[in-house]
Formats: sequence, structure tokens, C-alpha cells
Amino acid sequence: MNPMQIDTEEKARLAVESWRTEPARAQVRNLTIAIEAMELNQMYYEQKGSEKGVQRMEKGMQILKARQKELNE
Repeated sequence: MNPMQIDTEEKARLAVESWRTEPARAQVRNLTIAIEAMELNQMYYEQKGSEKGVQRMEKGMQILKARQKELNE
């Protein structure tokens, strides 16, 4: 899954699963790109005043950050 297309909690889970077969360094890179993209999306939703959008990005980022933490331990 393209890290730039992750915009929901479900897509974050699917991405983590699809990347598990890749080397750890590649997974960390993909996770970093996806988290950065979601942070930008979250800022966009904040500017638009969409609390639902902000929360959706936060939930997705939590999933990605949890996997990133697993790989970095």
C-alpha cells in the first residue's frame, strides 16, 4: 500500500499487515512517510474545523506509531 494513501484507521491496519513481509528498514521508512502524510492531513482537518477528520488521522497514526515502535525495539 502506498504510504500516501492512508487516511483511515482500517487503511493503517491494512498497510501495516501488507508491509510485514518487507525488511524492517523498508517498513520503518514506509511508516515514517505514512505518519508524516497523516500529520499533514490532520493539520488540514484542523484548519477546516473537522473534528472527525482530526480524530480519524490520530487513530490511524496511533496504529502506525505502534508498529514503528515494535520495529525500533
